Formats: sequence, structure tokens, C-alpha cells
Amino acid sequence: MGFAFGSIDELGDGVFRKVRQELGVTAFGVNVLVLEPGVEARPHFHEEQDELYFVHAGRGRFALPGEARELGPGGLCHVESTTPRQISSVGEEPLVLLVVGAKGGYVGRDGRLADPSQLG
Repeated sequence: MGFAFGSIDELGDGVFRKVRQELGVTAFGVNVLVLEPGVEARPHFHEEQDELYFVHAGRGRFALPGEARELGPGGLCHVESTTPRQISSVGEEPLVLLVVGAKGGYVGRDGRLADPSQLG
């Protein structure tokens, strides 16, 4: 199949919601992370994979070497693989993050126009 739909709520409960697995994504890693207010995730880094964090809801504190920053809805944070990071939920509501991870770099601008008659 060339596409799949889903929602955060359909991915179950808990901290890690497995987007990649549920939607059949194979080109990159992707999860939703849900942290209740006051929760601090484990400090971590990756050996190979960069990560991009998108704040969907709540407020998060991103602690990185030499800097910490709070981000709210719409906030973005890119962290290279071996850079240590720790994320904390600092708002009144749960922090909901879309986390995309990959290695290997940008493939270039490969978009092409599609035939609208083929679309629903």
C-alpha cells in the first residue's frame, strides 16, 4: 500500500506511541512521545540517528550541552545523533512530541506533479 492514516489516540496509551510500526513507515524512524506534566525523559544520545522533535501539545524543556530551551506547540528542535539530550514536560498538560529519526541525509528535491484524476 502506498499510504496509511492514523491518529495519536489510535496508537494506544503510554509514553511511546509506535507510529512507524502502525503506519508501516520504513524510510525513517517516527514515534509520538507523551510525557505527563513533571516527567523527565532519560538523558540519551544516538550512535547514528539524528532526531527532529516537533511539539504538538504542551510545553517541553530541551536540555542540550550548553543550552536549555522551552518550546510550546509548533516548536521544533533538531539534535544530531551523538549530542546528549534530555526532554522534560514542564507545562500544565501532557507534552506530546512527534519524533522523527533518520541517518543518511537529505535526498534532494525529488517532488513531481501528480495527475489530479488519480486522487480521491
